[in-house]
Amino acid sequence: METTRPDTRTAGLEPMAVVSVACAVLAAAGLYLMGMAVLAVFAVGAGHMALHRIERRGRSGQLAALAGLSIGYAVGVFGLAYTVWALISLAVGPL
Repeated sequence: METTRPDTRTAGLEPMAVVSVACAVLAAAGLYLMGMAVLAVFAVGAGHMALHRIERRGRSGQLAALAGLSIGYAVGVFGLAYTVWALISLAVGPL
């Protein structure tokens, strides 16, 4: 008698997509409250990993992964631009 295994390709939300969104939200809050965007790197990494896993395993969560990537990249670019602006203004001095 042949036993059948349940189809795991459609089983649930990819956890790395949730991690990506959580890191992106924390990165945005950290940038706003403390001027630090370090978690944006983790949001982007987790988002790319989630998209890869979703493609390979057929799980859901693509929208969450894309949201984490978008917010993570936006926070990272804004944080980098703010850092460059701050360094230039420190070098030039007050106008």
